Amino acid sequence: RTDTGANMKGKEMKTNIAKTAVVALLALVAVGAASAQDIVHDAEYYILEAQNGERWAAEDKDLDAKLAQLRDKYGQPPNIIHVMWDDTSFGDVGIPAINKIRGFETPNINRMAEEGIMFTRMYTEVGCTPSRAAVLTGRHAVRSSMYVIGFPIEYSGMRGEEVTTAEVLSDAGYATAFFGKLHLGDIEEAYAHNQGFDETLFGIYNQIFSLFNVHGEAANATMGLQEHMLVKDPYKLDDTFVPKGYVGYIEGKKGEPGLEWRGTAKEDYDAFDPETKVRAMDFIRRNAEADNPFFLSWWPMMTSFMPSPEKKTLARGLYTDNMQYNVDAFIGELMDELENLGIAENTLLIVMADNGPMAHHPPPGLGMTETIFRGGKGDFLEGGVRVPAFAWWPGVIEPGQLVGDIIHEVDLFTTFARLGGAMDSIPTDRIIDGIDQTAIFLKGDTNGRRDYVHIYQGPNLGATVKGNVKKHWIDSDPGAASGLSASFFDLLSDTREKNGMMVNTFHLNEAFVRARARHELWKAKYPNSPRAHGIAYAGLANARPETKALGVPPANMENLPFDIFEFMEYELPWEMRADPDLGD
Repeated sequence: RTDTGANMKGKEMKTNIAKTAVVALLALVAVGAASAQDIVHDAEYYILEAQNGERWAAEDKDLDAKLAQLRDKYGQPPNIIHVMWDDTSFGDVGIPAINKIRGFETPNINRMAEEGIMFTRMYTEVGCTPSRAAVLTGRHAVRSSMYVIGFPIEYSGMRGEEVTTAEVLSDAGYATAFFGKLHLGDIEEAYAHNQGFDETLFGIYNQIFSLFNVHGEAANATMGLQEHMLVKDPYKLDDTFVPKGYVGYIEGKKGEPGLEWRGTAKEDYDAFDPETKVRAMDFIRRNAEADNPFFLSWWPMMTSFMPSPEKKTLARGLYTDNMQYNVDAFIGELMDELENLGIAENTLLIVMADNGPMAHHPPPGLGMTETIFRGGKGDFLEGGVRVPAFAWWPGVIEPGQLVGDIIHEVDLFTTFARLGGAMDSIPTDRIIDGIDQTAIFLKGDTNGRRDYVHIYQGPNLGATVKGNVKKHWIDSDPGAASGLSASFFDLLSDTREKNGMMVNTFHLNEAFVRARARHELWKAKYPNSPRAHGIAYAGLANARPETKALGVPPANMENLPFDIFEFMEYELPWEMRADPDLGD
């Protein structure tokens, strides 16, 4: 899918066909589990399926019967709302005692824990871009090469050929919307409305954009970006090194050109989350009134990196203030509105963080910290990838559950498809890491279908979890070169991964080696896909002149001995971007 226009026509046609066939598709719920046989999973899954498949098949009949009963009762599949915010330690939210220790409150997320599921082993990718790519595609970010956290201006993004949850559920007749921080690239095919969502308002980048304005320059939070505020540099020779024409936010509808939303001032950043809330509520109300099943992603920016003079929590942090009064507050509004509309019992609400806290080089006053687990954003340590996550579905999910099964964010892709009767729309020409975890949501603890996690740091495999044991593949122990390193960790007794084991875990060494070998041999059969590259901010109907200028060479550079845009097809070696030992 390289031609965005042609692809849009194909997607629109596919969506129209799906909507006309929605009644027939809803009748296919009973074959949802059967079609899962065609999905290509990671190698380790087949080891589990060979030992548990017969039991799972019998269990699936009960699950299908339960889902069919729900559809008969409500006349449609369940609505699905996925809320995901940034950089939060496990325990920061959902546990009142840790709330108290940290100096802020999350009463609505705590309510979700009381009335639904608190996951104790929800894993993600190590950073925001890889995490967002993974949860939308059901694939580890390394498979789509979306493992680099993007900053403006990228000239790259997630390929159009990736298939998202929005596309899969659109095929089953769902209305789909995305409001919030997308962070999957700044090229046209990566836009949310070109990735299956019917209506969108999304931030292209992350919270750093809150500093790309005169306020950030005045506070030295950016250095030299707003040149009109600075003393003219008499030694400056290159006026193109730092590009101009940034775009921060785009709104769009499926099949239509995008529109730049507002501008790049601090006031625009501050207005973004409030506007996404208004649109999210409107989307829910419209589809509830129309009796149309819907899938909503609300992924807030959450906080600005520019401190506010007004402090709202005892902790006084940027994160803590906005976690309580922005994210948690709106989750409470969502729950109340679902109940007021009478659709709470046919709506699955999942809320979670996208990765661990920004423990490395945070902006001043951010207020994030490690809690139970060591490490943070960028780490393959538990603190970087084991996050708070909660599910609420009144009348379906039994209240007050603590689920200890391993679940990965990629599993939501496949689970949402199962709930929506859309398993047949999952592609079968690539590895789908996501495992159908419907049994956890309908039956509870000990009903998971995953006991492993591969954790990538960039393109490199950093660690593998199997059960309660974790193996660090990236290891600074001097004995690692000979295979004699203390690189195994018992996650039950060593939650901070500080006391590596060696002699007492030698019996595990070759078992982990075999698991990694299976994983990599299967990757060779189904190779990773490249990121897409192109002109940034293309396809905007209201593009400003300085934005359009990013797609053409300056007049004085038309005759260079190379193509000025050939850099877009070149990927720097990963070691040029990051310390390969980060996280150990």
